[in-house]
Amino acid sequence: MATTAQNHSSHRLLRLATHAAVAVALLLSLAKLIAWLSSGSVAMLGSLVDSLLDCLASSLNWLAVRHALSPPDREHRFGHAKAEPLAGLGQAVFVGGSAIFLLYESIDRLLHPSPLGPIGASLAVMILAIVLTVALVMIQRRAIAATDSVAITADSLHYTGDLLGNIAVIATLLVASKPGWQWLDPVTASCIAALILSSTWKIASKACNQLMDRELSEEARSRILAIAAEHPRVRAVHDLRTRKAGIGTFIQLHLEMDPALTLIEAHRIADEVEHAILAAFPHAEVIIHQDPAGLPENHPSLSRVP
Repeated sequence: MATTAQNHSSHRLLRLATHAAVAVALLLSLAKLIAWLSSGSVAMLGSLVDSLLDCLASSLNWLAVRHALSPPDREHRFGHAKAEPLAGLGQAVFVGGSAIFLLYESIDRLLHPSPLGPIGASLAVMILAIVLTVALVMIQRRAIAATDSVAITADSLHYTGDLLGNIAVIATLLVASKPGWQWLDPVTASCIAALILSSTWKIASKACNQLMDRELSEEARSRILAIAAEHPRVRAVHDLRTRKAGIGTFIQLHLEMDPALTLIEAHRIADEVEHAILAAFPHAEVIIHQDPAGLPENHPSLSRVP
């Protein structure tokens, strides 16, 4: 019951985080468009492009999380959780493209400098962007703490980078509007592009790890083995396999027990080990196979995995 309640709470947090991200991105895109048209700042253009891609990426996240949370069906027995890392990989492509475009615009502005227009509207928009982004990142971090969602993590990494970018744009607007300082505008935009590319690498790496069924960390695997071995009726544990997909974790292992145990007793022990693992990994699906202890290493039933 507790695990079910945790899952419902996690799902609510995921939906809240995705809805908030789409709303914030839409509002900031409109505001930054107005600010860029009035100032002509390439740093503001970079921030606008970033927000437009946020709209696309956050909308993709919303669809992916909605799909990932749908229950397993006849064609997808393991559920739809991999929709999340697919969305994260899609984000990496969009975000990387925005960084390259911004870098191109920055170089062009360095080669062909031009004065900025009025910056009052731009400053007001950037202050609004900081306030809304801080609120959004706080919501996202709650969702990440509860679910470790790769899609929300990707979004949060990007919006955290946006915070630094927004602060840099404010400083740039204040300084670059003065004669002789126009070069600071494209330089700041280039730094924002580099920050975006850094976020892209983190997003793509985590998404690919999940899509390729990479094992959990050594720390997590050691913890699982320790929990299983703690049961007094378990002789040994082997053949541990783990992977992660979206907010779900998949754990498979073999338990070695007294060969004289009845099937009912062995099943009860396996259930107790499963519940102990679920207490530590509440979003996991655990599959346990029972083996009689003492079988030789080359026995057909012990197809061990390193």
